[in-house]
Amino acid sequence: MAATIKQDVKDLGLAGAGKKRILWADTDMPVLARVRERFAKEKPLAGLRMSACLHVTAETANLARTLQAGGADLVLIASNPLSTQDDVAASLVKDFGISVYAIREEDNDTYYKHIVAALAHEPNVTMDDGADLVSALIFMALGRLNELHAQVKSWAEKMSPAERLKIINQIVGSMEETTTGVNRLKAMERDGVLQFPVISVNDALTKHLFDNRYGTGQSTVDGIIRATNNLLAGRRFVVCGYGWCGKGVASRARGMGSQVIVTEVDPIRALEAAMDGFQVCPMNEAAAIGDIFVTVTGNAHIIRTEHFQKMKDGAMICNSGHFDVELELPGLKQLSQTVTPEVRTNVDEYLLKTGRRIYVLGQGRLVNLAAAEGHPPSVMDMSFATQALATEFCIKNRGKLPNKVVNVPVEVENFVATHKLASMGISIDSLTESQKKYMSGWEHGT
Repeated sequence: MAATIKQDVKDLGLAGAGKKRILWADTDMPVLARVRERFAKEKPLAGLRMSACLHVTAETANLARTLQAGGADLVLIASNPLSTQDDVAASLVKDFGISVYAIREEDNDTYYKHIVAALAHEPNVTMDDGADLVSALIFMALGRLNELHAQVKSWAEKMSPAERLKIINQIVGSMEETTTGVNRLKAMERDGVLQFPVISVNDALTKHLFDNRYGTGQSTVDGIIRATNNLLAGRRFVVCGYGWCGKGVASRARGMGSQVIVTEVDPIRALEAAMDGFQVCPMNEAAAIGDIFVTVTGNAHIIRTEHFQKMKDGAMICNSGHFDVELELPGLKQLSQTVTPEVRTNVDEYLLKTGRRIYVLGQGRLVNLAAAEGHPPSVMDMSFATQALATEFCIKNRGKLPNKVVNVPVEVENFVATHKLASMGISIDSLTESQKKYMSGWEHGT
């Protein structure tokens, strides 16, 4: 347990409900529970200070409990203003003794005040969902303080360059669990500015094949339904992007009876979507016929002003990518004569000057967390077990890993997959000795 529990949460009185939610999620996270049990005995993270910038949900709470069981002195902050479950944040502080800085609907200044709290913890290991912690550290290391948010800049300027460098040099490594963050980190690596190894949990098969596809697929559709109470059957449902998240959303929407349309810029993915049976067309064409639009690309300005101008009255748009830049909302606002917030919980109405209405769900932020509860525990069980074991791997290999984006070891992935299957009551075959010999040899031909 952290020596001093610090917090900035909405209301500690919500802790009772949060504890119930955390323990309920834990019943469907058996692999992570197994890791936590071993961590509690072996204490592989003993003496480490950790700062984690993640979605503060019940599932994340069980990861935090696992890191704490391993001996880590943990500070947890939110990675998105709308992804915090306030009752969970309260319970982590009150019931589990973990320092948490996270409030649902926190403004930008509060978000970066919490970033400062995570950095001021002087972590040995960081954990990111979007690379905001790492990017702040890199700007500090490079002396590019003017490129930091005002809150972080003010804090960093109070230290000497040597003091800032000390904070950077204490970092053993970091974990990153989202595509957006990995893209940022690979750009840092390319530019030669990455100061420590970062393990790409997102690129682990036990993460993106399941979390991104099944987790994002189900939770995104869940968020849309909770926000709108609309029937998806028969609707033209436009999925912008056909990566693993887009594949999950498209398949779930089709399962609900929607006529799914996919937009893409990558010819391979577009071809794959077409062969999966989806209509594929440019966004300019989809804009005119779609009823519901979801962006899952990790890029900026996917749905833009020219697309809003073509949309039918009552079109609904939302984003399930990490940052809120995929929808060009300033452009939509310029087209509108009025904007009415919360015509329904998590639904804002933009009344265009033409008289048509466009509805924005979850303020353009992650709709699966803004309007729903995020990924189900069962799929996060794999992601967070991988996350915890990757952290242990990072510590065990302190000083041995390059200052690059590093893959999760295959042994970790096999452990997670094997124990997930076992928890589901599923067994599989093993190769015989002759099969192993055949697969490793070259002598046998036609």
